[in-house]
Amino acid sequence: MRIEHIRQRLQTLGALPCHEQRVLRAWTQHVSLDTRHRKAENFLPLALRNALPEITDLLAGLARIRSEHPGEDGSARLLVKLADQQCVESVLLPRDGLCVSTQVGCAVGCVFCMTGRDGLLRQLGSAEIVAQVVLARALRPVKKVVFMGMGEPAHNLDNVIEAIELLGLEGGIGHKSLVFSTVGDYRVFEQLPKAKVVPALALSLHTTRADLREKLLPNAPRITPEELVELGERYARTTGYPIQYQWTLLDGVNDSEEELDGIVRLLTGKYAIMNLIPYNSIDDLEFKRPDVEKARNIARSLHTRRILTKLRNSAGQDIDGACGQLRARDSVKKSRTIPISVARHNP
Repeated sequence: MRIEHIRQRLQTLGALPCHEQRVLRAWTQHVSLDTRHRKAENFLPLALRNALPEITDLLAGLARIRSEHPGEDGSARLLVKLADQQCVESVLLPRDGLCVSTQVGCAVGCVFCMTGRDGLLRQLGSAEIVAQVVLARALRPVKKVVFMGMGEPAHNLDNVIEAIELLGLEGGIGHKSLVFSTVGDYRVFEQLPKAKVVPALALSLHTTRADLREKLLPNAPRITPEELVELGERYARTTGYPIQYQWTLLDGVNDSEEELDGIVRLLTGKYAIMNLIPYNSIDDLEFKRPDVEKARNIARSLHTRRILTKLRNSAGQDIDGACGQLRARDSVKKSRTIPISVARHNP
């Protein structure tokens, strides 16, 4: 479901823009429909008031928490069940952040990522994306939302932009605190600066070598690291937001001195932050997480060479919570309950 469909439903019930805004604000911010000076019953049109129970049930049914997995670092990974019984993952981050999914599965097929192993199953509607924020706000405050969970936001651009606009307007989240993460897509650089709410941008770089990037991100647009950084720099200077470059550290793959030299070459003088994220190991995949001291030395080396660098942890290391793992484990669990005769026809 899209937010536009919710708006249309409210309008058919006689909602004026102020009523529509109030209902959406109450939903996204998890607050009462009553204002400080007026109760909703004295403010909303009668037809809308009568339909509120139905609308509330509709919104509540968009997404529900199937399971919650708290981590020792203050994070919590949520397995979220959608109305069609598909599941996605959200991550409550320390310091009031939330990572949300934009697709069930992913078509990019990053070789180190669990999410893309089954390909893209379906897009999330903009209302389903926002519903993840609503669920999280029932548990703790959310002041920052990163579109960095399951899926490639650029492949679901209209729905993601619609969700960003609602969260940045009625949802009360600062525009710089809405972070659109992408492997790189020309449409992103064309459309995001024109949106009503312009988000910050995180670009998945992972390597400075074009040949290695094609191997690690096999279905990503063929944009070289050099071109990606130039597109990012243009976005940064236009919006006034620094680009957050994402670099998943893979032991023995993209942590060499040659790669560090490449980062310095690409990012020197750029309005950018390099986020180094040690890999969250997955049993079924060959990639490994570098040891802590090696990761720290890489960050220190970049700092001394005047590259603003942050060494980050992938949330939920202690619960094996790499993106897609919760959903994969849940899918395996459900498949074990299916009779063999049925399972053979649904591999």
